[in-house]
Amino acid sequence: MTSYKCHQAGSEDVKNELVSLRPRKSRGSWKLVSVAAGLVLTAMTLAGCGGDGDQADAASHDTVTVKNCGEEVTFPSPAKKIFVNESQMISNLFALDADRQIGAVTGLSAGKQQMLKQIYGEDRIAALPIKSEDYAGVESVLAERPDAMMAGFGWGYSVEDDLTPARLLDDYDILAYTSSPTCPQESTDVNGIMPPWEALYEDLTNIGEITGHSSKAANVLRDIKDRLKHLETAPQPENAPTVFFYDLTAKEVMSAGSLSPAQAVIDAAGGTNVLEDIDADFTKVSWERLTADKPDYFLVSDYGEGEQSYSNKISELKSNPATRDLEAVKNDRFIKLPIQMLLGTPEMIDAAEHLRKALEDADLVPESDIKPELKLDK
Repeated sequence: MTSYKCHQAGSEDVKNELVSLRPRKSRGSWKLVSVAAGLVLTAMTLAGCGGDGDQADAASHDTVTVKNCGEEVTFPSPAKKIFVNESQMISNLFALDADRQIGAVTGLSAGKQQMLKQIYGEDRIAALPIKSEDYAGVESVLAERPDAMMAGFGWGYSVEDDLTPARLLDDYDILAYTSSPTCPQESTDVNGIMPPWEALYEDLTNIGEITGHSSKAANVLRDIKDRLKHLETAPQPENAPTVFFYDLTAKEVMSAGSLSPAQAVIDAAGGTNVLEDIDADFTKVSWERLTADKPDYFLVSDYGEGEQSYSNKISELKSNPATRDLEAVKNDRFIKLPIQMLLGTPEMIDAAEHLRKALEDADLVPESDIKPELKLDK
C-alpha cells in the first residue's frame, strides 16, 4: 500500500526537539493487525500539496499512517466522525481545534463534565455530542458508525469487555487509536508506561495527522516546549519542596509515582514528588506512608461534584487523624487542579505553571516571572 501525504514545514524539527526532553528508550511491539491488508486505496492526487496550513494538509490525502503503541496503523484523514470515550482524548482534540470532528462521546459523568467546564468553559462542553455517562460497549460504538475511535486501555478499551482496537478492526473495520500513556506493556517503556512528555508529544502529533491539523499540532508542541524551558530556567530553591499528589481517597490513598504525569508536572514546577521512589503511574499508598512523608505541599485533583470533589478531599485531610496535624494541612498548603490536567493531556503544562505559582505563594520556591496562561476558577 502506498500512503500519500504533504510535508508540514517545521513539524519534524519540533518533533526532534521535544523528544529530547526525555530520553527515548527501546520499545517492544504490540501486535495489531495491519490495516494495510484490509484497505484498497483508490487513485489519489497530490494537487493540494502546494498550499500551506491545515487545509492544504487535509485536502492532499485520504489516509495517513501513524505509529501507535509500536505499530503502524492507517487512518482516514481527516477523520470526520470520531468516537471518543473518557475525557483525556477530548483534551487532545480540543487543543487541535478539532471539536467538530467529534461524532460521539461516552464515559463522561456529570461530575467530569463539570470538571471540564473549569478548563474549557460551559459552551464548549455543552456542544459535545455526549451519548452516555457510562463507558462505551461494542454495540454503542457500532451504533454511531464512526470512522475512528479514540480511547485508552482502562479508559474505554478493555480486554475483559472485549472492546479493543484489534477487535474493532478485525470484526468491524473500525480504526482505533490508543492513548499513548495506556499502550499495552510490551509496546512501551519502563513498566509499560511511556515517559509523560514523550507520550503527550506522540499523541498530539499523531492526532494532528489523523484529524488533518498537523500544523496546529506543531504549533501546540512548540508552545509546550517553550513554556517548559521557561519553567526550567526559573529560579530554583536550594532544597526542592516535597509535593504529594492527592487523587482518590478510600482506605488507601491513590497518588502517583515516578512514571506519572503528576511526577512530570511536579518536576517542571520545581518540586519533588513524595512518591518518586515508586516506579509506577497511579499507585496506592497507606495513610501511614502519607503521614511519615510529611509533604510540604498537596497537589489535589478535582473531579467536579461528588465523592471525589476537591472540597471532600480537603475535609478528609483536615479531619483524618493521620493528616490533620501535618504542617501543610494546618497551613492550607493545597492547590486544586482538575484531574484532566494530570492525565497526560496538553494541560499538563498549565498544571505545572499553576503549581509553580502556588509554591511561590507558599514561599517554598523563589519568586519568578511565570504566569499561568490558563485561567481557572478559584
